[in-house]
Amino acid sequence: MSAAETLPPPPVWLLALEGRAWLELAALVPGLSLLAGAPHGDGHPVLVLPGWLASDTSTRPLRTFLRGRGYHVHGWRLGRNVGATPGVMAGLAARLHAVHARHERSVSLVGWSLGGIYARELARRFPDEVRQVITLATPFRDPSATAVARFVGRRPDAARHVLATNLGAPLPVPTTSILSRSDGIVAWRSCVEHDGPRRESVVVESSHCGMGHHVAALAVIADRLAQPEGSWTPFSAWGFGPWRAEPLR
Repeated sequence: MSAAETLPPPPVWLLALEGRAWLELAALVPGLSLLAGAPHGDGHPVLVLPGWLASDTSTRPLRTFLRGRGYHVHGWRLGRNVGATPGVMAGLAARLHAVHARHERSVSLVGWSLGGIYARELARRFPDEVRQVITLATPFRDPSATAVARFVGRRPDAARHVLATNLGAPLPVPTTSILSRSDGIVAWRSCVEHDGPRRESVVVESSHCGMGHHVAALAVIADRLAQPEGSWTPFSAWGFGPWRAEPLR
């Protein structure tokens, strides 16, 4: 799609499926036996950014899991995510700089929904401090292609005045976009990464609100983070049934 093209939001019926997020959280407990085989990493720092109207509380299961894989994991510490204001973007930059300086290593960024747009913007601005970007259900190709428009009566503009003009432009660091075709909040096509080296889109069967604790999504994140720095290979596949993750074909 071109930079000027817009996409429709997901069908209304998919929004009704977002209630499964609670079931996906409950499924994390039996899924831990599968995740026990997920690779451990090299201990590099990981900064996790929440979605719109969420806070660090929403990413606690994800951060706990990644700490168990051996990473130095950090929340964003900016309270509730109310949007991409200049103050939020300045706070995010300061947070990235602080984590990078503390560990003296490049930082992997994991962003959920709007948090993924922030992660991409940080990588665009500070590529020397970012190791890779992993986004979860992030509509970077058209941030207005969301169900939010149905509630507020307009297509939200994602604060482009403080973000890059072309949010979907390829990044200078490795990127993995995890998406779900049954996402009831954002159009999955708006989460598809451009073809190219060190860029990929991975499909899981998840709700939008549950992707941050979905078993398959956690497996993908662990696999991507465990790659040696400077050495990147595409994701292959993992799991089965509702816990299946595979590259977008």
